[in-house]
Amino acid sequence: MSSSAATAPASATAAAPVTALVLVDIQRDYFPGGRMALPDAENAGRRAADLLARCRAASMPVIHVRHESIRPGSTFFLPGTEGADIHPLVAPLPGEPVVTKNFPNSFRDTSLPDLLRDMGVTDLIVAGMMTHMCIDTTVRAAFDLGFRCRVAGDATASPALTYGGRTMDADTVRATFLAALRGVFAEVIDAADLAV
Repeated sequence: MSSSAATAPASATAAAPVTALVLVDIQRDYFPGGRMALPDAENAGRRAADLLARCRAASMPVIHVRHESIRPGSTFFLPGTEGADIHPLVAPLPGEPVVTKNFPNSFRDTSLPDLLRDMGVTDLIVAGMMTHMCIDTTVRAAFDLGFRCRVAGDATASPALTYGGRTMDADTVRATFLAALRGVFAEVIDAADLAV
């Protein structure tokens, strides 16, 4: 075989990209009345719900990720509690996979990597909670696994955080972590502006 035949352009052999929506930890405990209510959870949840509706209308694969806390001393997302349930705003439809995780990284010890590969997924749209924890960790892991990521930045939420005697309000925490993801690890785009 000639060298020119062995090195066909990637564009001639590469499959078309397949995008999936991954909704991470949009669960009752993060909403008002929950055990870990986040500022702006309702607004973020509504933006995620609108994005979900558009992705469903486009027949895009949708995967829901939910957290169950098994670490000793955990106070929210406890197995068997209503707070660990996915919020009704983004309730899964029959046939939409639900992946349960026990760590911030949605890929760690879960079926998510195999599920995405089996679907032929190459690109992810990610939304959910918390921006500084499970969204950040999941997007970085996805990048390391070779997925191209877009984050619906305004469809995420975080709490205020304290370090070194300073308190960063929730909006600052969310914006800082989205800024750190943007560029190398993901595109960060408002949910309404995301093309699906």
